[in-house]
Amino acid sequence: MHPLPSQCPICGGDVVITQINCRDCNTTIDGRFTSRTFSQLTPKQMDFVETFVRLEGKITHMEKELGYSYPTIRKLLHDVIRALGYEPGGEEEMPELSEKERESILNNLDEGKISYDDAIKQLKDEEK
Repeated sequence: MHPLPSQCPICGGDVVITQINCRDCNTTIDGRFTSRTFSQLTPKQMDFVETFVRLEGKITHMEKELGYSYPTIRKLLHDVIRALGYEPGGEEEMPELSEKERESILNNLDEGKISYDDAIKQLKDEEK
C-alpha cells in the first residue's frame, strides 16, 4: 500500500480524500475527508518522528542512532515542527547548548561548584 500523498504530483496543490474503503467488507464511503496532521510530513520526516518517539525524545540517543550532530537533530526537529504548521522556539526555546555542555553545567551545580544563579546565567549566556 502506498502512503497518502499530501500534495498533487501534477500541480503541487493540496489533495483531498474523497473515498474510504474497508478491506474486510469492501464497504466504500464517498465524501470529503480531512487527513491526519502527520500526513503532511515527508517520508524522511516521518522516519525521524518515529525514531524520536521510539527513543523517547532523547537527543543524545538520536545522535547515536542517526549519526547526526546535536544541531542537525534540532534542525530536523524544527523542520518537522514547521511542516506540522507550528513555529519552533520563541521564548521557551532551549539554549543552543550541546548535551555535554548542559550536563557539565548541571553537574557543577549538583557538586556545589556553582550556585543556582550561576548555572542559570551560564545556561542563558550560551543562548546568545
